[in-house]
Amino acid sequence: MCGRFSLTANLNNLQARFDFEGRDLVYRLRYNVAPTQAVLAVVNDGRNRAEFMRWGLIPFWAKDPGVGSRMINARAETVAKKPSFRQALRQRRCLVLADGFFEWKREGTKKFPMYITARSREPFGMAGLFETWKAPSGETVRSCAIITTGPNSLMEPIHDRMPVILPRDAEATWLDLSIGDAGALTPLLVPYPAGEMEAYPVSTLVNPPKNDFPECILPAG
Repeated sequence: MCGRFSLTANLNNLQARFDFEGRDLVYRLRYNVAPTQAVLAVVNDGRNRAEFMRWGLIPFWAKDPGVGSRMINARAETVAKKPSFRQALRQRRCLVLADGFFEWKREGTKKFPMYITARSREPFGMAGLFETWKAPSGETVRSCAIITTGPNSLMEPIHDRMPVILPRDAEATWLDLSIGDAGALTPLLVPYPAGEMEAYPVSTLVNPPKNDFPECILPAG
């Protein structure tokens, strides 16, 4: 599962790294992004373009947006088969931008938050799917889910799932919507190399989603 993450790179660095247009983006640094909140995603409609989407995919056929809170993740092993995700896999893929994510490690009867990031500290793109949902009132909501996979050796002691972090050379393929064959896409949905990541414990300040400040990602103690 991926249920919290951060995005603390400045907008200029993100635009240089992911080569996107992002006009009129009202952007701020995020240290504790939680489900149902706005996340920064990159889509390709002939060019890379960044926009904010609600985290928690709302299928186009949903009767109310509440279903999205239960669909923050899609499992790589079943994403090509699940009715809620299979069409989006073929036609509506995005990168959800982050520079670290949180997971809670169980020790006995307690859980302790861990922060996992790239050794380089560079931002990365997580494989995402998106939908456009229209409310009965006429409101349009763009929403997304993050795809998860099994853990690499770094994550195994922490949790049994991790987000799919796409290598830089796979991002263009993922965003290329002329590719609609699940057989060409699912091989990308694998654990990121453990040697290129690191993890460390952080304060329980991160537990409440309302806490969104730099102390959330500082090493505990």
